[in-house]
Amino acid sequence: MIRLTCLLRRKEGLTPAEFQDYWENHHGPLVANSKCGRYALRYEQHPRSLDDYRGDDDRSGYDGVTVQWFESMDAYRAHMKEDDFPAMFEDIGRFLDTDRLEFVLTEEPRVIVDGPTG
Repeated sequence: MIRLTCLLRRKEGLTPAEFQDYWENHHGPLVANSKCGRYALRYEQHPRSLDDYRGDDDRSGYDGVTVQWFESMDAYRAHMKEDDFPAMFEDIGRFLDTDRLEFVLTEEPRVIVDGPTG
């Protein structure tokens, strides 16, 4: 299993609420209904709590995290080769600061703590 985790910052000029609305109601369905999205076993959006901002102009920290799960590195690479992938990447430029996009590909987690014991 491969997980693509992206740390997101919203595009300049968007409020946190506008960012979250676009991400959930436009980009999410776009991913879900795309050819490149079919390679993802799971697509998660983890928005920053709106209560965590100090106003709409707060640019500190990240605005959210997205996690996409893929069966393998081959599946991850295949999703980027689909003909609709460029349009998907173009869409992220509408709501994300692509110059500050951070991501990492990880394998299965090493579980250190898994709830209370005994």
